Amino acid sequence: MACSDAECDLETVPLIALNVTVRKKLGLYLNPRNTVAADWMAVAEEMDFTYLEIVNYKTTKNPTAVILDEWQARTKDATVGKLLSILMKLERNDVLEDLRHQIDEDVRRYREKAAEPPVQVPVVDSCVPLTSEKSGITLRDSPEGAPELFDAFICYCQSDFNFVYEMIRQLEQTDYRLKLCVFDRDVLPGSCVWTITSELIEKRCRRMVVVISDEYLDSDACDFQTKFALSLCPGAQKRRLIPVMYKSMTKPFPSILRYLTLCDYTRPCTQTWFWVRLAKALSLP
Repeated sequence: MACSDAECDLETVPLIALNVTVRKKLGLYLNPRNTVAADWMAVAEEMDFTYLEIVNYKTTKNPTAVILDEWQARTKDATVGKLLSILMKLERNDVLEDLRHQIDEDVRRYREKAAEPPVQVPVVDSCVPLTSEKSGITLRDSPEGAPELFDAFICYCQSDFNFVYEMIRQLEQTDYRLKLCVFDRDVLPGSCVWTITSELIEKRCRRMVVVISDEYLDSDACDFQTKFALSLCPGAQKRRLIPVMYKSMTKPFPSILRYLTLCDYTRPCTQTWFWVRLAKALSLP
């Protein structure tokens, strides 16, 4: 069946566009086991989850949220349009009618955030379009030269900065000689945070290290950076994202990162190998 222009357009919008409110409401509709209407298990089947995976998700508090995160992380097909198609196929018109306005609003906000803000350029060169927003964003950028490149973007919250400083010492100031992108140190002030972050993660940094902690789970900036990086390499095909945990957590480990190999600094017996493993992972082509 042919889709309208608006519906087809949603096929290009990644699932990260949907905010927490919409995801919670989807859970309220789909989490309860329903003998009449399709529930989260039917949605998971349409997303190509296996029987064993679905059985394991039964034990989670919010299985709808888990399958959305996992689906988003493992495939490029995880789009808003595909999710709406699944709900339509399963005849969950009640969900579509109630949430469509909020979904459209989330998509609108996502596009506004992702869109590059207008920049006044004193000289316009039709052959080499330059914007000061992206050509002069880090300390060593030169408007006339190549942009500064990094081995890894470090995703962290302010409360974890002491560990980030230790990471700088261990990886940059030793024989590894890696080049890390630390936002507070390397990025010039005055630019749009979301635009610059996306540019750095996608085009300037080969990998991203995520410093996991309880505070990380409450950070909107870390959430955006992690989901954006995952959207660039569904299923961890390029090993682009490396989660690191340096202290014990009281909150559950983020489900969206569970399928990635963790670099764990909390275990005294493996701390000797920690920096060697991390440096090797960041040095791979």
